[in-house]
Amino acid sequence: MTHREVLEALSGILLGMFVSILATSVVSSSLPRIISDLDGTQSAFTWVVTATLLTTTISTPIWGKLADLVDRKLLIQLALAISVISSALAGFSHDTGMLIGMRALQGIGAGGLTALGAVLIADIISPRERGKYMGLMGAVMGIGMVGGPLLGGVITDGPGWRWNFFVGLPFAVGAIIVLQRTLHLPARTSRTVKIDYAGATLLSIGIATLLLWITFAGTSFDWASWQTAAMVGGSLLALALAVWVESRAAEPIIPLHLFQNRTLVLAVIASIAVGVALFGTSVFLSQYMQLARGKTPTQSGLLTIPMIVGLLVSSTLSGQIISRTGRYKKFMIAGAILLTAGLGLMGTIHFDTSFTLVALYLVIIGAGVGMLMQNLVLAVQNTLDVREVGSGTSTVAFFRTLGGALGVSALGVVLSHRVTDLMVRGLVAIGIDPSAMGSDGAIPDLSTLPDNIRMVVEQAFGNAIADLFLVAAPVALISLIAVLFLKEVPLGNRSGIEQLLEQEAAMLAPATSDQAVDAELDALTDQERISTRD
Repeated sequence: MTHREVLEALSGILLGMFVSILATSVVSSSLPRIISDLDGTQSAFTWVVTATLLTTTISTPIWGKLADLVDRKLLIQLALAISVISSALAGFSHDTGMLIGMRALQGIGAGGLTALGAVLIADIISPRERGKYMGLMGAVMGIGMVGGPLLGGVITDGPGWRWNFFVGLPFAVGAIIVLQRTLHLPARTSRTVKIDYAGATLLSIGIATLLLWITFAGTSFDWASWQTAAMVGGSLLALALAVWVESRAAEPIIPLHLFQNRTLVLAVIASIAVGVALFGTSVFLSQYMQLARGKTPTQSGLLTIPMIVGLLVSSTLSGQIISRTGRYKKFMIAGAILLTAGLGLMGTIHFDTSFTLVALYLVIIGAGVGMLMQNLVLAVQNTLDVREVGSGTSTVAFFRTLGGALGVSALGVVLSHRVTDLMVRGLVAIGIDPSAMGSDGAIPDLSTLPDNIRMVVEQAFGNAIADLFLVAAPVALISLIAVLFLKEVPLGNRSGIEQLLEQEAAMLAPATSDQAVDAELDALTDQERISTRD
């Protein structure tokens, strides 16, 4: 493909990724307002995010397996439709239960876009050249992640937060049209599609039960209780059965033989750590800005720009250098160091920390993510057989989103307990009976609180959210250890389509060669044929 053809095909893929990012990020700055308006609790806030991550996690490997079996172009268009229609339905939510349900459905579409975007890019761009286009990918991610919260804040402060869920519709229609016109993939060899429904079901049950236990243990029931034993035991049993089923399935959702690939195993470990550290902390940034600093949703979106700037700049520069040199490991090591350091520094903030310092720390986190996250996928794709790029890519994405879901659930529980504890202490210190404030765990509306109680709430959320970053920093350190053990393999110079066509040609070559020999032999006399065969 020429550079122009690559850019044309890439435009539809990136527009699809932009829709996915926008549909998720547009509500991030307005979630505190949404949950407050729907009379939701801290647990509901956590589950609005966790539900999306949970279904994204579960569906990602399924989409990845389908990408190895059927038309990828049709799949990404289907994922786009699911993602945006469910987002629009979320706009009609009348309580947090409906909102969580629609966000869970949205996660199914997001899982498809997460898996298929990276797979399609691998189809049309070689590993060596892929870094050159990382700047475009970083720009799309940056625009979506910055523009989403900003747009969401403006909409929330203007016509109302419900319109956040409708804004992605025109972009999705545009993405489907652009993909139809620009993405031209060679026809794949037809084969019988066998979906491992048993494995997918067991995987879903195991992960969902584990996340439910993390969310409700310590609040709805004690950590040491029969409910804990039942949920943890059931989750482990379901996951063990899933592994057993996967080992015997004709078309497993996650092919277990992939874990013989050292690069993939280390990338999975690093991706889990990145997911916990990144998703598990960035989700609560909007609460810090609005509940600890008293900012509006629009201001909250503006204040997250430094992290996206760090991500955009680092992914662009590192991608260009990787394309020129073919070396990527040093950037991954630097990214892991920056991510760990940035999270540790964010652990020192309070409700009155200078925004200049907070911005600096967010730039460091963003720079770390920009050098690390996409290059983990690049390293894995570079070592996989082209026929398993879909499964391998989605496996890395699966564990990253699994880490994010676990991180959001676990840190959400930590935040809820920590905020409650700090608020009780603060209220007692100013002579107010905490029981008079109620104990339903609802997200407070700062504008309705007296100044002295508002100060207690801001201090509680400021200090509690800082503690989350301190918890996440050691987890990010695991990603550094995994990357250090990663073996750097020279980047290939052929795209996925080129590799696939070469494999098909190689399979046909022996038959063609034999036919040519037989034709030559037919032209010889019997004696010459015997002599030639000898």
